[in-house]
Formats: sequence, C-alpha cells, structure tokens
Amino acid sequence: MKLLKFLVVVLFAVTAVGVISASRNVSGQAVTEAPTGFDNKTNGMIDQLAFDTARKAFEERDTIEEGLGPVYNAQSCAECHQSPTTGGISQITVLRAGHRDRNGNFVEAPGGSLVQDRAIHPSLQEVITLDENITTFRTSLNVLGDGFVEAIADETLLEIARNQERRGGPIAGQAIQVPVLEAPGITRVGRFGWKNQHASLLSFSADAYLNEMGITNRLLRTENTSWGRSVAAFDPVPEIEDQEDDIELFTRFMRASKPPSRDEAIANTIEARAGAQLFNQIGCAVCHVPTIVTAPPGTSLNGGTFIVPPALGSKAIHPFSDFLLHDVGTGDGIVQNGGQATANKLRTSPLWGLRTRNRFMHDGLSLTLEDSIRRHRGTSTGSTNRFNQLNERQRAQVIRFLRSL
Repeated sequence: MKLLKFLVVVLFAVTAVGVISASRNVSGQAVTEAPTGFDNKTNGMIDQLAFDTARKAFEERDTIEEGLGPVYNAQSCAECHQSPTTGGISQITVLRAGHRDRNGNFVEAPGGSLVQDRAIHPSLQEVITLDENITTFRTSLNVLGDGFVEAIADETLLEIARNQERRGGPIAGQAIQVPVLEAPGITRVGRFGWKNQHASLLSFSADAYLNEMGITNRLLRTENTSWGRSVAAFDPVPEIEDQEDDIELFTRFMRASKPPSRDEAIANTIEARAGAQLFNQIGCAVCHVPTIVTAPPGTSLNGGTFIVPPALGSKAIHPFSDFLLHDVGTGDGIVQNGGQATANKLRTSPLWGLRTRNRFMHDGLSLTLEDSIRRHRGTSTGSTNRFNQLNERQRAQVIRFLRSL
C-alpha cells in the first residue's frame, strides 16, 4: 500500500475562528485534536514522571568538567528554549557566517557556519573576519509540540508542496531530503531548524548538543574547532562526552511536549474571527497552513528507529506552517543541508505560540507583526500587497488574530 493511503484527507471546513478542521484519514480512522498548553504537562506519550525527568535534563546546565565547550553558545537547552515555559522560544539569537566563492557558491566560515559566542578560554573566542561577508542572526525556535511535527508523514509535506505548485506562480515551497543521523544512509523530508536541516528530533538534539553546547555524543563524536583551529589543548573531557545519553532525554521531552495553546479569549473575539478570515483570503494560509494531521499510530519513521505512538498518531495540529523552504525576500544566504539553491530560502515559521514573541522573522529584527508582514517579499509578495491594500481596521483584525496564536 502506498504511503499516500495513510495520508489524512483534510476537510477544509473553515470554522468561525479560521482554523481548518479535519475528521478522518483515508482509512476511516478518527482524527483527534492534539492536546495543547504551556503547562509543562505530558501529551500522553510518556507518563508525567518520565516527562519531568526528561524536562529536567533539558533544563540542566552543563559545566566544563562535564564537557562544556571549548566553544559553545549555551549551557543548557533551556537557555535558548524557555519562554513562557521550558521548550518555548527566547530572545536568544545565534550567529551564522560565510562567504561566496568565485562561482557564487556559499562557503561556510572556518569550522562551520555557526559562530559560537562563548568559549572556556579567551584564546578560543571565535571572531568573524572580513573574509566572511555573509552574516546573519538566527532566533531560537520553539520546540514545544515538535513530536507531532516529527510524526507528519513525508508524503503529507510533499503533497502540500504539490498543491502550492498547482496554484501557479512562485509560491511553491521546497521539500529537501536530509540525513537521519541515527539511521545511516536514510534520508527524510527536513522540517526542523530555519533551513530544515533535520528531519528527526534525535538528530536535532545531537546537533544542538555538539554545536550549541560543545558536548560530543554518540551521533556526533568530533569536537568543534575554534575558527578552524584545534581546541584539543583546552578540552579536559575525552570524547564521547554525553556518556548518559542525554540526547535521548532531550528527544523524549520534545516528543512528549504539548504544542502551544491559543489565547481563546482573544481568538473568540469578533475582531480576531474577522482577522482569521482575512488571513485566509489574502493568501497567508497557503504557506502558514492552519492544520496538518500526523501519520497514523504504528507508522515507522526515521529508518525504523521511531514508531509513531498513539499519543502522536492521527492528531490534528495547528502549526500555521507548511514546514517547507521558501524565498520570502529575507533569506540569509546560508547553506546547510539543502544545497546551494536553498541559500536564500527559509522554513515557513510556525505561528503557533506567536503571542509569546516580541521579536519576529528569522533574524529577530522585526519588532512588530506589521513590519514582519511587510518584510515578506519574494514568493509572498502577493499576500503582502493584499495586506497593504486592506483598510486600517482590517489590518488591525489580522494582527488581532495573529496575537491569539
């Protein structure tokens, strides 16, 4: 049976608040709503005690004696993912850098495009040189509810891309196949990170533990350099530093977390309801897809290393994202797992939890929602123009709706 048989038929019935609802998948299995909330409670995949244990590992601060650094950005996962609760966003940004070669291809900075902001010794501090003239900040991402995102079938995301292509014009998003680190030789549609550089949460955890905290682990065993220079003389802990397999606990926490909840008091106002309809009418929902349904329980993912549990399977989630790469005119020029064609493309930012943010877009340089909308160009120029053509009250209604997410 083709994977398409497992796809959910999304019944595009727009409700009073502009959220798309879904009822059953192709096989007739009931689709239910994923639980939401900023409450540090499990989504049911594991019990609360196991969830709290995983959350504490996510919050734990590593020390030099435990392998921190020698170059790093943070001492714990929660330093960058904590507002309004563990796993949410924060004001933290990271720095990426590189340059173009004579053929116009992106070349990352020495030691990698991620420029670590901190070091355990002053001689190791990474400083951008004039040779690296492509630079950008990247805001930290919300990871709450990402277990449901991981549980989206590849074919679901590919079908969204095909539907966008059928609409014509430049709107179609790009799905890229990226390696699953825990299953060598296996690739899957990327969905995590600003460049969709990861498809599995275990891969994402291993990458962050090494590159954000400098902790080598069973999936990424080689220590980072300092701007291409060896750090061996300053590294007191031999590899592998993650002897307790913390990356598994980080993964368990994210998989068992609830997606951000909406502010229902705002969502149910007349203005927000009107704004939701306008959001759809001007075309924002083409990329900021209101509802996606996860693969059925029992589906094998990530090369067979993860089986979708009942708590994550056949669930309707409302991320307001297509998890595809688009050029919206704000691309940072950085290439990661997607090849040179993705340099100026970014993952459609999921809008769930938007009400907890005060810095917007990938670089955090937009301080109002109006500015972030107007920065959308490229494939989203049509929607931006239609927003600008709304009258003052209508624009305020769209913003009111966004503030309910």
